[in-house]
Amino acid sequence: MHRGLLTQNALSRNLLKVNKAPVSKRYLNVHEYQGQALMKQYGINVPAGSAATTPDEAEKIAEALHTQDLVIKAQILAGGRGLGVFENGLKGGVQLCTSPKQIRSYAEKMLGHTLVTKQTGASGRVVNKVLVANRHFLRRETYFAILLDRGYGGAVMVASSQGGMDIEKVAHENPSAIHKEGFDLEKGPTNEQTEKVARAMGFPEERISQVQQQIQNLFRLYVEKDVTLIEVNPMAETSNGEVMCMDAKISFDENALFRQKDIAGMEDLTQKDQREVEAAKSDLNYIGLDGNIGCLVNGAGLAMSTMDIIKLHGGTPANFLDVGGGATKQQVTDAVRILSHDPKVKVILINIFGGIMRCDIIALGLIAAVQELSLKIPLIVRLQGTNVAEAKRIMVDSGLRILSADDLDEAAQKAVNAVQILKIAEDARLDVSFQLPL
Repeated sequence: MHRGLLTQNALSRNLLKVNKAPVSKRYLNVHEYQGQALMKQYGINVPAGSAATTPDEAEKIAEALHTQDLVIKAQILAGGRGLGVFENGLKGGVQLCTSPKQIRSYAEKMLGHTLVTKQTGASGRVVNKVLVANRHFLRRETYFAILLDRGYGGAVMVASSQGGMDIEKVAHENPSAIHKEGFDLEKGPTNEQTEKVARAMGFPEERISQVQQQIQNLFRLYVEKDVTLIEVNPMAETSNGEVMCMDAKISFDENALFRQKDIAGMEDLTQKDQREVEAAKSDLNYIGLDGNIGCLVNGAGLAMSTMDIIKLHGGTPANFLDVGGGATKQQVTDAVRILSHDPKVKVILINIFGGIMRCDIIALGLIAAVQELSLKIPLIVRLQGTNVAEAKRIMVDSGLRILSADDLDEAAQKAVNAVQILKIAEDARLDVSFQLPL
C-alpha cells in the first residue's frame, strides 16, 4: 500500500496554503526504522520489528517475530516507496509476506538495488537496509502530523480521516478532509485540542483517549528532539482495537544538532549527494544541480543571481555553492576541488564580491587549487570589492590562464562560450586545455 510521505515545505504549501516563497532547507531526515525506534522510546505504539542489512539477517528477524503476518520495507530517504520500482524489475518497495523464507527472497531483491520513486528522480536511491516488521490488519487508517507554520505563527497539528494514501492528493482533491489545529508550542496541545483532532480523524468514542495519549507522546518527542516535522501515515486502529503508528517520517533541525548528538549520529550519509557531504566537511553551502557550469560564489543572493544570469545567456548551472563571507584559502581550494570532481562540470565560474571576504584571499585559493589539482577546466573569475587590484595582480603573476571578467554579465557570457567551444572540440575529438601555463 502506498504511504504518503511529505516534506515540511510540501505540507505547508499543499495543506496549509501559506506563502510560497522559497525556504532554506536545513533538515536532517532519518529512516523509518530509526523514527520508529525513537517513537518507541516515547511510549508511542509501533509495529514490532527491526532493520536488516543482509537477506540472512532479514530472515532471522522474521523468524524471531513468530508470526506469518509480515511486511518488508525498503529503507531510503524518499517517499512513494510502495509504488516505486527497482532497477531489477521488482515493483514495490513495500511487500507483504507470509513466511521468513519469503522475507529473505524479497530482501535479496531489494538490498543493494536501486529503488526509483516519485521523490527520488530517475536515478533512484540504493537500498542498504530493509525494515522487517509485524503486519497488522487495520480497521481504520488516518493521517497525523505536527509541523511549524508561519501562517499560524507557531506549531500546527494536521490530521485527516483519509490516511494510508497520498495525503497531498487528498489535500488537493478534498481540502475539507484536512483538519488543521494550531497550538501553543511552549504549552503543548490542550486536551480539548487533541480530542478535537482525534474526532476529526474519525476514531470512535472508545479510542479517543488512546489517540490523545499518542498525540501527546508525539508532541513530547517533537519538542525534546528539536523536530521540524513528524508525520505518521497511517495512524491506525488495528483489528484488536489498538491505536498504532504504522509509519514514521521525522525531520530534525540541523541547527540544533549540537544538543542532539544521538540524532546527529543517525544521519545516513550514503543517502545524500556525496558532493554535499564533502562540502559540509569544509563548511560550504552546496546544492547539486544538473547543469555543466560550476558556480563558486559568496552570498546566497549573489549565488541566485549568478545562476539566473547563466540561464539568461543560455547556460545551465551545475550547482549552488556559497563559500560565505569569511571563507579561508583552504575553503576556496576545497570548493574548486568539489566542482572539478563533478564529471558534469565543464566550466567553473567564480563570482566574488569582496566585502568581508577579501578578493586577494580568493585569488590565492584559486591559484592553490589550480596548481594542486592540475586543473584543466576553464576558470572564469569575476572579482569586485576589497583588495581586488591586489587579487588581479596575484592572478596575473601566477602565470596561469585564469580568464577574468569585469562584470557578471561578461563572466556568464564567457562561461557559456567556453562550454560551447568545449562541445565543438569534443565533437571534433580535439584536445582543448585551458589551464596551462602561459
